[in-house]
Amino acid sequence: MPTGAAVGEVLPHLREALEGNGPAWLPVPTADRRETQRLSGSLRPGEEIDDEVALVVTTSGTTGNPKGAMLTAANLRASGDATHERLGGPGQWLLALPTHHIAGIQVLLRSILAGTEPVMLDVSGGFLPEALVGAIAGMRGPRRYTSLVPTQLIKALDEPAATAALADLDGVLVGGAATPKPVLDRARAAGIEIFRTYGMSETCGGCVYEGVPLAGTEVRIEEGRVVLGGDMVAKGYRNLPDHPAFAEPGWFRTEDAGHFENGVLTITGRLDEAIMTGGLLVIPQVVEAVLITHPAVSECVVLGLPDERLGQRVATAIVAAPGATAPTLDELREHVVAELDAIAAPRELAVLDELPLRGPGKPDRAKLRQLLAAAPH
Repeated sequence: MPTGAAVGEVLPHLREALEGNGPAWLPVPTADRRETQRLSGSLRPGEEIDDEVALVVTTSGTTGNPKGAMLTAANLRASGDATHERLGGPGQWLLALPTHHIAGIQVLLRSILAGTEPVMLDVSGGFLPEALVGAIAGMRGPRRYTSLVPTQLIKALDEPAATAALADLDGVLVGGAATPKPVLDRARAAGIEIFRTYGMSETCGGCVYEGVPLAGTEVRIEEGRVVLGGDMVAKGYRNLPDHPAFAEPGWFRTEDAGHFENGVLTITGRLDEAIMTGGLLVIPQVVEAVLITHPAVSECVVLGLPDERLGQRVATAIVAAPGATAPTLDELREHVVAELDAIAAPRELAVLDELPLRGPGKPDRAKLRQLLAAAPH
């Protein structure tokens, strides 16, 4: 998929996909030849596929063979219509995300459904928050929206002009990874109309906004696991007809832990990222929620590293807040122990200029694990 102004070239093809006409599309990063070859080799474009499939969108995982969620035109229309209903009506969209991921593709698809022309922000060389100002000033829709990942929002909040520009929009969707509460509080205090979204490629992107399912989305909890159903759930994975995540037609078994009470979904962590340390279970996202409240921490990730005595030890990588001196490990342990059991306090710390990312703004835990494991102890 191209970036910047060249994105306009694919809009006719996406319009056909929404109408259920033409071949199924596999969006790939055109600037990354190696990744394009990896995706093509695994998902085999050109071979037979169900006639109902409009898009095959890859998940953001980095290990093993890539999986491609098979989305139908009905899935995509249901997602776009439900999004506009929740936001207060169709409008013009600003594209500030790569278009080979579901969040970026959805900006284009929603634009087509709304009958508006998307405004393009070229992020092929990285996200520059100051570029938001001119891009948003050029938007002319009756309502104006954009979609960001948390790291982009953090950068924008550090630029007063970018913050003011975002505050002029009718809605800013933030997803791809959890938004830290201090970041959310800063954005809302600045007048930005934030909608935290939850979803994945397998559900056409965000299908739960601010904990409340969009129209056509169903949620249930099975032994602590979030299971999603409804109009936006993919038909399955390309070339993986028996994958257990889609064992029940119309439902997708996520790897997320959470609870659903009074119509509101709360995600508590990832089942596949839990840390077993000293015989006790630690959910990284719970520790991250405490660490991010330290005034000298701007971003953080918590993960488990192999440990001969404990099985795994809790480790963290942080980015210091602008102008702040990075906290020491002892300071962070004290901060965590004030809120959680001592077993959850990190035993290892890495201070980075920025967190490595994968997919649509998710921390690259595999790369962070390598960095921490290679660091001298």
